[in-house]
Amino acid sequence: MDGKPQLKVGIVGIGAVGAELVKVLRQRAFPAGEIRILARSERDEAVAGETFHVVPASPEAFDGLDIAFFAGTEGARGASKQYGWDAVKRGVVVIDNGDDFRMDPRVPLVIPEINAAALREHGGFIANPNCSTIIALMAVAPLHRAAGVRRFVACTYQSVSGTGRSAIDELDRQARAYAAGEPPEAQAYPHPIAFNVIPQIGSLRDEMPGYTSEEKKMLFETRKILGDETIRVTATCVRVPVFCGHAEALHLELEHPLTPDEARAVLAEAPGVTVVDDVPHARYPMPADAAGRDEVLVGRIRADESAVNGLALFVAGDNLRKGAALNAVQIAEALRL
Repeated sequence: MDGKPQLKVGIVGIGAVGAELVKVLRQRAFPAGEIRILARSERDEAVAGETFHVVPASPEAFDGLDIAFFAGTEGARGASKQYGWDAVKRGVVVIDNGDDFRMDPRVPLVIPEINAAALREHGGFIANPNCSTIIALMAVAPLHRAAGVRRFVACTYQSVSGTGRSAIDELDRQARAYAAGEPPEAQAYPHPIAFNVIPQIGSLRDEMPGYTSEEKKMLFETRKILGDETIRVTATCVRVPVFCGHAEALHLELEHPLTPDEARAVLAEAPGVTVVDDVPHARYPMPADAAGRDEVLVGRIRADESAVNGLALFVAGDNLRKGAALNAVQIAEALRL
């Protein structure tokens, strides 16, 4: 975006994703002449070495902005529903990390490396996909283009930062309580998360009986982003005691055969993807390595003999960066404002 005029940027929410948005904007030298942070209450907030004066969210608070990022975490609802379309009427381009409008036919759902062309008719409102969908599709989409993905099974291992700061703090408290021999207290989740895994992210959905909202997103968002209603997806989404970084085991059924070596070659050329696949030397994607990185790591690439043209792989990505803040900023960069 060299040579572009300075933009007035709004960030709605200053939780884990909002703070990461500030970091990413600065790290990528996004031409933000102003960063205006909107939240429920007025206060000063320190983020990445800067102090911002947070202003209460209201329709008028969007006046004069060029772009507004709604910074909800996984499943966050409400803010864009309350203010998003009114902000668009005020001339603001909205990029929403929440899930209120992802499946709205008026709203493109975009991963810039995959379907940036969807931005051509954005109408002022763009949705950021769910973090687990982004991290999966960064690997799935290149393989879909190369060999056609007919179906995939996703088993996710999602960190607590997807829930927000309260869950990060809760995991820390529970780990300390365990070390001290004290009982852990659960508030952010229905069960303690420290030294445990919880196979529920989101609520049950009537349109997919037995599946949670997070699992439903994997299906419907995948179809919308790839523009293919025939792809079949099933997912089991699990919360794990990791502070940052989501991992996923993916099992793909392809239209055409693709060897593991051919898949590695395809993924090595894919933008935003780094292949980490050397099991003899204990090199494979892990959340600890993905945290703080922009790329999605892909490895454990092997044939899945249980399916015709089957391929198995393991991915890990930073859910606060590529799974949220980075993807949103990349959308803004692709708009060429």
